[in-house]
Amino acid sequence: MKFLILGAGAIGGYVGGRLTEAGRDVTFLVRDATRERLERDGLRIESTYGDFAGPVKTIGQAELTPDYDLILLTCKAYDLDDAVAAIAPGVGPDTMVFPILNGLGHIQTLNDRLGADHVLAGTVKISAARQADGSIKHMNDWRWLNFGEQAGGISNRVTALRDALNGAIGLEPVALENAMQEMWEKMVHLATAAGMTTLMRANVGQIVRTQEGAALFQHFLETTAEVATRSGYPPSDAFMENYRALFADPNSKYVTSMLRDIEGGNRSEGEHILGMLLRTAREVGIDEPLLATAYAGVKAYEARQGDGGL
Repeated sequence: MKFLILGAGAIGGYVGGRLTEAGRDVTFLVRDATRERLERDGLRIESTYGDFAGPVKTIGQAELTPDYDLILLTCKAYDLDDAVAAIAPGVGPDTMVFPILNGLGHIQTLNDRLGADHVLAGTVKISAARQADGSIKHMNDWRWLNFGEQAGGISNRVTALRDALNGAIGLEPVALENAMQEMWEKMVHLATAAGMTTLMRANVGQIVRTQEGAALFQHFLETTAEVATRSGYPPSDAFMENYRALFADPNSKYVTSMLRDIEGGNRSEGEHILGMLLRTAREVGIDEPLLATAYAGVKAYEARQGDGGL
């Protein structure tokens, strides 16, 4: 199977590097500066599953041809339009596109632009960060690629993709019967974690150790779960049990990428996660002040950035 990875950031670099290490046919679609760095220094990964350092194949957009079996679309939600334009020349008649973005809205955009038959649903549970020197640091033992058809069921092409991904160190591919359910559960997880950590400017454990933080965290989780339920995707009992425990751990150092973006003075995906969930909540009859406050906090940060940080 022939893979194209958009970008060589935290997730794309980690997945593409691990597949390269396993001998798969992987090419990174990157900008000129990144291509020059990768061709000069190679790709480096630091991970509890073992480090990787080696050369990788790269390509520019002008060189793309529509002969890839899978395109891994990794970008921030606010960069989706540019990302779709970048990969479009590589989409052939049988190409699968697996988007690794936060939120849910990108699925319809990709369906409209590329055709729903090309687009897989799913999630990735990998905590990684690109360091200043371009290397990728794998932060913990999360290593899951979860994917499936938007309509549900496990197709032959999903099975073939799972088999092609199997065997790579530090990756665990999972073919899903109901991929949209998985995406909604991730939305519940991510909106809760991002909403609380950005609102409080602290990691999970620091919030839980405060007098009111633990109860607020659990309330936020129950609210986002109810939004999913009223939207037709009730989170499973196992999911809720797991995340009730995760968001009650006073020793957790879990920090969301949205908080890291805000603390770094960068753009955030607040509109695509908290904004979308708030709008959906109101559409299904839920008016939650805590969710609205978290969203307002991110939008106020963006307004302040627009005013030069003053």
